[in-house]
Amino acid sequence: MPAAVDPSAPAASAAAPTSRVAAKARRREDLLAAAARLFAARGFDAVRLEDIGAEVGISGPAIYRHFAGKAAVLVAILATASQDLLDGALATEREHDAGEDALRALIAFQTDFALAQRDVIRVQDRDMSALPEDERAAVTGTQRAYIDVWARQLRVVHPSEDQATAVFRAQAVLGLINSTPRSVRRTAADRAARRATLVAMAWAAATAPGPAADRP
Repeated sequence: MPAAVDPSAPAASAAAPTSRVAAKARRREDLLAAAARLFAARGFDAVRLEDIGAEVGISGPAIYRHFAGKAAVLVAILATASQDLLDGALATEREHDAGEDALRALIAFQTDFALAQRDVIRVQDRDMSALPEDERAAVTGTQRAYIDVWARQLRVVHPSEDQATAVFRAQAVLGLINSTPRSVRRTAADRAARRATLVAMAWAAATAPGPAADRP
């Protein structure tokens, strides 16, 4: 007589694919991190798939299990970062009062991203043009939506400024935050001190008085 099956026990056949999927996801993340480091250091054109694979201990051809090619790796790096930023900004808007409270939170959010993702920022600055046209348009659209979140909050803080001015101010603040962390490569204490300074500088730029109409 066959042994009774405990319906509460997980099926072995279900556990194995889950483990494989998790391992594949981790390998994909490792490949993206390695590619971002290499693209940041050498530039997209100078890096081969074999170089990326060597960083994580696999052959270049094995990367095709995860990506269609080198351009697809670049798309994944920039599209993922842009979407993560937009999702985080929208969540920040929901969780904070409009205006100064939300703006402070957005500055902290972007600063933490910039300090943690220096390689991604450098790749975006230098290699955005290497994206295929359709993917570049999609990434650009996501980035514009992210800037619009900032502009909404800036217009609450600066009610006399129009949308174009708010977008300009948002881009200026983001440029400040994104450019500074490239030099922060020392100890954790150094990074913590620089984070506080960077947040304060970004806040000053975001809230600086605008034209005369913005003043009492």
